[in-house]
Amino acid sequence: MILVTGGTGNVGANIVRQLLDAGEKVRVLTRDPGSRSLPDEVEVVPGDLARGETLTAALSGVDRAFLFPVFNAGVDGFLEAAQQVDLRHVVLLSSSTVTFATPGWIGEQHLRLERAVEASGLPWTFVRPGAFMTNDLVWAPQIVDDGVVRGVYGEAALAPVDPRDIAAVAVRALLDRQVGEAHVLTGPQSLSQIDRVRIIAETIGRPLRFEELPREQFRELMLHHGMPAPAIDEYVDGLAERVGKPDPALPTVEEVTGRPAFTYAQWVAQHAADFGSAPA
Repeated sequence: MILVTGGTGNVGANIVRQLLDAGEKVRVLTRDPGSRSLPDEVEVVPGDLARGETLTAALSGVDRAFLFPVFNAGVDGFLEAAQQVDLRHVVLLSSSTVTFATPGWIGEQHLRLERAVEASGLPWTFVRPGAFMTNDLVWAPQIVDDGVVRGVYGEAALAPVDPRDIAAVAVRALLDRQVGEAHVLTGPQSLSQIDRVRIIAETIGRPLRFEELPREQFRELMLHHGMPAPAIDEYVDGLAERVGKPDPALPTVEEVTGRPAFTYAQWVAQHAADFGSAPA
């Protein structure tokens, strides 16, 4: 039995489906079992990573687990319960920011979780993706409303990764027992924000453009949407550093899964309805 936490999220839902396709028995931990639909084959159990007392029963009979990062509560309760049931392998969703010379606010949050997992003595694998392609869904309301994406440092180039690929690497780690390994993931292409807006336009068949905002105006906009100030500053500084110095595209997804990573255009086609159109 494999326990999946965060099983209704962008990565977790794909992990659930891919594990089922591989013939595995899957249990999903959720705070509200009735709030989300999951495949009938899945065993759904109530529990909360922030409440360690709810986790022992959820882990009973489980030998492997996918652990979604929880910053506000940490993972100590989960790890204590996992030690009690002799969990044989935990795959933690982390971040490529832990590998940076200066991890920053986001990287430090993930490092704290990685160190806790290592200190637990449980066999582990870390999956460290860079930027998610799904982050660009934040553009959808602007694209639907007036076809203009507003942001900063439009020439900054990242190599975003599809959550389906993050899930596929995590699934291989779970199935192959890749203990002690840490996989840094990117998508197959380094693309600027302007490039990505162009690909969305080509895919949905609508004219779109990127509009550069002053840095402080963008920062206030992100604060209004509830993004923590340290994360905003780190994100904007990171974009500034990538103007003229794009993130490299790593081959990790193909090396681990044996198939090419999904391109940005393939991800957009899957989400065309979110951007207000069917695929061209």
